[in-house]
Amino acid sequence: MTATTPPAATGVSRGYARYALGLLLLVYVINYVDRQVLSILIEPIREELGLTDTQIGLLSGLGFALFYAAAGLPIARLADRTSRKGIIAGCLALWSGATAVCGLAMNFPQLLVARAAVAIGEAGAGPAGHSMLADIFPHGKRATALAIFSCGVPIGILVGLLAGGWLNEMFNWRTAFVIVGLPGVLVAVVVALTLKEPPRSGVAATEAPLSTSETLRTLMRIPAFNYLVAGAALHAFTSYGALQWNPAFMIRFHGLSTAEAGLALGLISGVTGVIGTLAGGWFADLLGRRDNRWYAWLPALMIGVRAPLFISAYMAPTPALAIVLLILPGFLGNSFTGPVFGTIQTIAPARVRAFASAWTLFIIALVGFGLGPLVIGVASDALAPTFGNRSLGYAIALAAIGEVVSVIFFLMAARRLPRNSAAPAAH
Repeated sequence: MTATTPPAATGVSRGYARYALGLLLLVYVINYVDRQVLSILIEPIREELGLTDTQIGLLSGLGFALFYAAAGLPIARLADRTSRKGIIAGCLALWSGATAVCGLAMNFPQLLVARAAVAIGEAGAGPAGHSMLADIFPHGKRATALAIFSCGVPIGILVGLLAGGWLNEMFNWRTAFVIVGLPGVLVAVVVALTLKEPPRSGVAATEAPLSTSETLRTLMRIPAFNYLVAGAALHAFTSYGALQWNPAFMIRFHGLSTAEAGLALGLISGVTGVIGTLAGGWFADLLGRRDNRWYAWLPALMIGVRAPLFISAYMAPTPALAIVLLILPGFLGNSFTGPVFGTIQTIAPARVRAFASAWTLFIIALVGFGLGPLVIGVASDALAPTFGNRSLGYAIALAAIGEVVSVIFFLMAARRLPRNSAAPAAH
């Protein structure tokens, strides 16, 4: 006989589970602080280094995403076989140090190399964190736990925009990178010393690990998984593209300073993002107890309502109106994370959970992080001769096509989830 840990029994105390969730949340906050700080510094960087919107789109989009995606899958394979806490600590130290190095860049290639190092480090946090939390929290609580973890995204965006905007006003963009980057190295030490490796639930102690090709084939045979990944990626194309360009839009078209844009957009992203992320996870677990299809229906509903409001924000004639119109989309746009990642961790076999998360983030990185900012930047440059400084707003609004298509994929995912069961099966 082989020893296994039952999927519903995590074997950790409630107090430690809360500590682990809190520490992993802090790691994810730092992840998005270091990733997002670039967006509020785009204009001073562009002016000093003489960059085009297309080059900025490469820095914040495809140039980042390619390295993030390429590193994510092999790191996830390590996370499914070795110490996840060691991977998280090492990756955190790498991306934090690389963020600080961004402040030393003297030209576009140097800044691109530093951002690539940030991407490689950040690729390891999400998959390993998702996998650990799936082994700490059982189905029925998993979407809520992963929603709390995912709050690191809006909180990190809030801190990154506020800190980056303020530090640029007080010092310069170079100092901003150094100051926001270095604290993560200290947190990496805390992770290495205090985080415990939980037993992998549902995995036999003598069970041989799957190869990468076998793992991928296993996941590709789960239609609901494929549809959820596609829906999340297309939503990210719109939301992450806009997220990277919103500060530049507010500064360039509405005349805000970096500190003003950072405060307004940071509060919107942080406050509405946290509320939306938590509400999405909580409602998904509540409704999912009655019908598992709500784990996909809820993101479809929220994103479908969000799309027209999102477009209207970039047509607004005043900065105050634009900011108000971004509030509800900020809430709705973050509601998908808990349901989607919670369901993926449930329908994926236990021994490939980190890889399932990494594959999801791989596709999101290529489509959302990679193409979103780049396509908007290229479109803005193309529209500029006709629309002037209004071109960026139109380019962001056009990216909303991703929202429409994502709704279709989430509805398709719902059709592949069973109506009632303790844990959604792989259909």
